[in-house]
Amino acid sequence: MSNCNMPTPKGAIVSLREVTEKTVWAICILHVSKSQEKFVAPNAFSIAQAYFAKTAWFRAVYADETPVGFVMLNIDPEKASYFLWRFMIDEKYQGRGYGKKAMESIINYVRTLPNAKELTLTYHPGEGCPQPFYRKLGFEDTGKSFDDELEMKLIFQ
Repeated sequence: MSNCNMPTPKGAIVSLREVTEKTVWAICILHVSKSQEKFVAPNAFSIAQAYFAKTAWFRAVYADETPVGFVMLNIDPEKASYFLWRFMIDEKYQGRGYGKKAMESIINYVRTLPNAKELTLTYHPGEGCPQPFYRKLGFEDTGKSFDDELEMKLIFQ
């Protein structure tokens, strides 16, 4: 049985790791449920996009030694602009606290970046959207919209 199909304990250590030649397939096959597909691009698309964006930073989310998700940031230190571009936890691993732990790690990482005062993100509104999840982490709606996405912001104290 492959590592990505093994159950992982709820109290697992969640970490962010570089995607490598050896791990890319395991990250690319992670997916959200059909009802969530409208909210986030597939990981393979995100990784391809990242290789053409100078400001992209991406990592796999692991619970212990099991890949469970993916995150991508747009980092522009010159503008002190930090944006959560993609975030997903595979449907098999949702509801175990991994997303919250991963987001806490992401937030802590962004806080260490030059002149970081906030982290922004956008989301597609709709039933099952991630807005309530982000609110619980302290993000607030800004009232701004971009195409069909709404913006949220976490201001660092």
